[in-house]
This record gives sequence, C-alpha cells and structure tokens, in this order.
Amino acid sequence: MSTSSRYPFTAIVGQDDLRLALLLNAVSPAVGGVLVRGEKGTAKSTAVRALAALLPPVRTVEGCRFSCDPAAPDPGCPDGPHPAVGPGGERAARMVELPVGASEDRLVGALDIERALAEGVKAFEPGLLADAHRGILYVDEVNLLHDHLIDLLLDAAAMGASYVEREGVSVRHAARFLLVGTMNPEEGELRPQLLDRFGLTVEVAASREPDQRVEVVRRRLAFEDDPAAFAGRWSGEEAGLRERVAAARALLPRVRLGDGALRRIAAVCAAFEVDGMRGDLVMARTATALAAWAGRTEVAVEDVRQAALLALPHRRRRNPFDAPGLDEEKLDEVLRDAAADDPEDEPPTPPEGQAPEEPGGGDDDGPGPDGGGGGRPDPGDGAGDGSGGLPPQRTEDSGAPAPEDAPEALTGAEPGESGGGTPRPASAEQRAVAAGEPFRTKVLSVPGLGAGAAGRRSRARTEHGRTTGATRPEGALTKLHLTATVRAAAPHQRARGRSGPGLVVRRDDLRQATREGREGNLVLFVVDASGSMAARRRMGAVKGAVLSLLLDAYQRRDKVGLVTFRGREAEVALPPTSSVDAAAARLQALPTGGRTPLAAGLLKAHDVLRVERLRDATRRPLLVVVTDGRATGGPEPVALAGRAARLHAAEATASVVVDCETGPVRLGLAGELARELRGTAVTLDELRAEALTGLVKDVTDHHRARRAA
Repeated sequence: MSTSSRYPFTAIVGQDDLRLALLLNAVSPAVGGVLVRGEKGTAKSTAVRALAALLPPVRTVEGCRFSCDPAAPDPGCPDGPHPAVGPGGERAARMVELPVGASEDRLVGALDIERALAEGVKAFEPGLLADAHRGILYVDEVNLLHDHLIDLLLDAAAMGASYVEREGVSVRHAARFLLVGTMNPEEGELRPQLLDRFGLTVEVAASREPDQRVEVVRRRLAFEDDPAAFAGRWSGEEAGLRERVAAARALLPRVRLGDGALRRIAAVCAAFEVDGMRGDLVMARTATALAAWAGRTEVAVEDVRQAALLALPHRRRRNPFDAPGLDEEKLDEVLRDAAADDPEDEPPTPPEGQAPEEPGGGDDDGPGPDGGGGGRPDPGDGAGDGSGGLPPQRTEDSGAPAPEDAPEALTGAEPGESGGGTPRPASAEQRAVAAGEPFRTKVLSVPGLGAGAAGRRSRARTEHGRTTGATRPEGALTKLHLTATVRAAAPHQRARGRSGPGLVVRRDDLRQATREGREGNLVLFVVDASGSMAARRRMGAVKGAVLSLLLDAYQRRDKVGLVTFRGREAEVALPPTSSVDAAAARLQALPTGGRTPLAAGLLKAHDVLRVERLRDATRRPLLVVVTDGRATGGPEPVALAGRAARLHAAEATASVVVDCETGPVRLGLAGELARELRGTAVTLDELRAEALTGLVKDVTDHHRARRAA
C-alpha cells in the first residue's frame, strides 16, 4: 500500500488510548504488542495500517528472504550464512496482515517434504512470520483465529523466532515483530491465557460528541475524494510524529526505572491480584517507553499510572464473563499508599516546559499520544452493552421469599398447579431473577465423527490430534504419514533405478496423515421462560444450570445461540455467536411469565438450525432444551409440541432435555419430550459433573439406538 493511499495516522480523530498504545510499541517493541477491543467502525484497522508509515526504514541483507540486518545477520538464517559485512539495501517497514482463514503453513512457512525425502534438501517457503520480521504483524478479528494458530503466533512473538518441524526436518528463523490484534467482543472473547500474551490492551468506542463525529466524517470523505491530496495536507504532521518516534527510540536506553517506580509497579500488580509476573514486566517496559515518549530520562508516577491502565485491564479477568477493566480510584489509592511507604521517593520532575501535574492526575481527556490517557469510553456511552460480562443483578422483592415450588398463581404462572393466594393473570411478566451459582457440568457431545472447526467437544477429523490412518493428499501435503509413504514407495525402488541408500520417492507415493481430535459445535439453548418456570428458586437454579453450560461451551470453543419461549411466542434472544458472555448477559436479563408455547420454541430452534446449516454445514448442532415439559396455549399444544420435536428427530439433531420439574409429584413430561426428540433427558442434579458418571455414554447410546432403529 502506497503512502498516499494510506489514511494518515495524525488525521485520526480521538481514540487517544489507541494511538498512544500503538506509538509506545513503535518506540519499544519489547512492550509486547497491542490488543484493540471495540465495536465496529471505530478506526481500529485504519490506525494500525497508518502506523507502518511512522516506523523507520529497515536495512536488510540483499537477497535474504528473512530480512536479516547487515550489521547483525541471524547466524541461523535459512538463507545464510551471510557475510559479516555484506551488501545491504533499505526498504520501508512492512505491515503484514494475517487473514482469519490462514493455514498453519501460510503462517509459519512450508517445507517441501517430497524434496526433503528424495533429495535431502531443506526446501523452505517462508510464511507470514518471516515477512513480518522487523515490521508489524496485524491480525484483524484475532478472536476468530483458530487457537493453534494463536498459540504459534504468540510463541513466535515471545521468543523472537519461528520454528517449523515436519517429520524430523526442522527450520528456524528470526521473527521479531510488533504484534497488533483487533477484535469485536460481541463476536467472542479470547482465552485469558491468550489475553495475557498481549502487552497492552485498549478499549475503543465511537465518540458520542456530535462535533467529533462530524469531523470524523468530514475527514474521511475528503480522504476518499482525493487520497493523495489529503495525505499531502497531513504530511507535515506525519513527518513530525515520525521524528518524535525516532527520538524516543534513541532516548529509550537512557531512561532510568528507579526503585520507587518498581515498588509502585509491584504494589499495583499485587493489589489487583495479577497472575504471574508478565504484568509487572510489561508495566515496567511501558512506563519506560512513556518516559521516553515524553522526553524524560526518569520514570515518573504518571508513567506508572498510565502503564497500569494500558497493561492490566485484560489481566484482571477471572472467568469468561468478567469484563476487562480497572478501578481507577483503587489504582490512585494504591499509588498513594506506595508513595507513603517510600519516604525517599522524590516527586517526578516534569518535562521541560510542562507544568507539574496535579495529585491524582491522569485525566481521561488528556492529549493521548502526547502523554495523556484520553479516548477511554465513557461508562455512560453504553459502548459495552450486551458484550461486557454480566449485567447488574437485581435483588428480589422484599418480604418472605417464595418457596422452590411456589404455586404458579403466586408467580404469574399458569393455573393448574395447587396453591393458594391471590392469583395473578397468567400473562403477568416477572422481572429477571439472578442466576444461581454455576457448577462444572457433565460433557454433552454430539455422537459420530464430525469435520467441523477445531474445538474440545465432539469427535472429529482435524488437522491436530492422534493419527488414525493415511490417505492420498488432495492438494498440498500438510501432514505426512511417513510409514504409509515408505510402504507406497518401497515396491517401486528397482523399477526406479535405485542404486544408493536413499529412497526414491515420487509424488504419487506421498500419503497424508488423517487425524482425529475434537471439534466445536453449535450449542443452541431453548429455554422455557413461561409462568411454570417462574418460581424464584427454580428459575434461579435453571439460569445457574444454563450459565454452567455456557461456561462449558466457552471452554470447548463452541458457538452458542439462545431461543426463549413464553406467553404466545418464541424469540431468538441471541443468534448463534462465539460470544458466550453475550449469551450470559441475555440469559441474566431474561424475564418470566405467561403460558408455555413449547411448540413455538422448538419450531423457532428448527428455523435457526436450518439457516446455520446453510452457513456452516460442517458445524454440527447440539440442541439443549431447558424446560419442565409443560405445553399450554393454543389448540392441542401437546400434540403440536410433539410434531415440532419430531422435525428435529427427522434431521438427526443431537438433543438433550434438561428436566426442570421439581417437587414430590412429577409428571415426567420432559422425558416424553426427550423421547419425541430421540434424545436424552437429564435432571438439574444429573447435569452436575459429580453426579452420574455415564451421562455422555447415555447421550451417545440414545443416538446409536436411534440410528439402529
């Protein structure tokens, strides 16, 4: 991309935290990269692409595909050895983009196994990690990248090198780059272990200020009308910022991180219960880079504070439903306490020409890349609605709590169950009830052998896992089955004129290893929110069970969807998504009341699964129906529910009915529904991992029996 066709970094309006985090990594790549979280259309990709123009040019050894520095060439370079003092060229720093659908070979590089076996030659084709060496590696929608690719990517970023091994043939090359990932939390979260590998994280949201939004649109339209002219108008600011980055890089080795700053960093990480020591190290590097960016040679208190705001929020998550964040009041208190415990600590000297900062500084509306911390979404903006963990839990009504199986007349439920009190109309809606405590659930899996996206739930043919056989490769060979290849080549050695110890291998001899691992599934929850479920303790237990299943889905890399039914209809509360925390938020806010249109819920689920099969035919569904099995409202509600269930059975949809019926007298309606679905029924108690050991076997046996019938 030419400079004139790239949107200028200095023309970006607002987003101070984002710009500051990117610039700090440009000053000190040791900070460890940036993860940018935010809603759609907030200049995430634009800012990353514009950063490349601010990096200094790179000197490389001529002809080296791995961008070795002529002053210090990599001794292990596959294109080496390079002369100690050889010809060198100069090029602009690269910005390499990793597509979400990239293969492992595209990322790390590919070895020609055929030449390695037949000729003993390490024929290596570099991947994107080699292209990004000494530049920027950008991953848009990093949360949608397969886990094994993220592991490879982060390992290379941490070690500064990439290792490729195929059947005993290995290649290593340097891979040092500035890693930047962007993600929309609504589409799914990264695992905490992967979040911790990113040095900094920033939350971005569109401004709610009309004047700023007007300026964004004005500049963007001007850029689209004439990119070259627009870039020319900002060339002076770009050159000034480029010079400042170079000056900060030169100053960085002279910045002193004193004992007082180190104590503050340690105190902050301890107070916020940050796991491990990576947070301390990243804070120290970030604070040093901040001082260099401000033109100082001593790390100051405001550097430590700003470093904490950038380096710690994503390291605070304890479970998938925790939203990243940091309590700034607590942060200021910890810093004050640390200063009080260090009487020898001197107040920091402000940069030349800058007034001392007021106590407790760190204004969110500060100058961003010039040292401030602006650009953080205002809590009042609502930028995180629907994707930032669980909403505030409501308290129950005052007075005596309703018993677990209180009569439905007292809770806005359907008539027909015993109980006293003044009945409410059956359509009365009850406010949301807080979910019970989650627990570890039994493993629910789809029977058979799938071929979907890598995950941890059901058996599937995958690229990673145990080897189960061999086949002829379709296209490029990725996983060699060595024994099968040797067996295929051995009978033809005399005809091929073999005369030495080497094996004469042709392409037709190569065999691809077939492997079996685990896949992620689409887990579609169909939750009964009618009046028959409205007793507070019962609905709290039901929500706790579904929340537990959502946690399990998160850990097993599933997509999830949520269909609810009550009153006269069913609705898709959450279309299938990878964002498990969004599903948890919708579940937490779910009200109850009204009749039980069970058939409508099953039909709505059938429509959702039909559309998802068209979108992704390889991802197998698992239907989880959470109900007590009652069906009311409309003509012949029970018969309609049975016909709807048989639609799922006809398409061999794996189904589990979680029976929520409680009390001494039980009708067993959920079991009848499970038989119509040709699935299995489990009670809330049986769903717990410590209950029945044979739950997975029961689910699988039901489907085997169904196929045999």
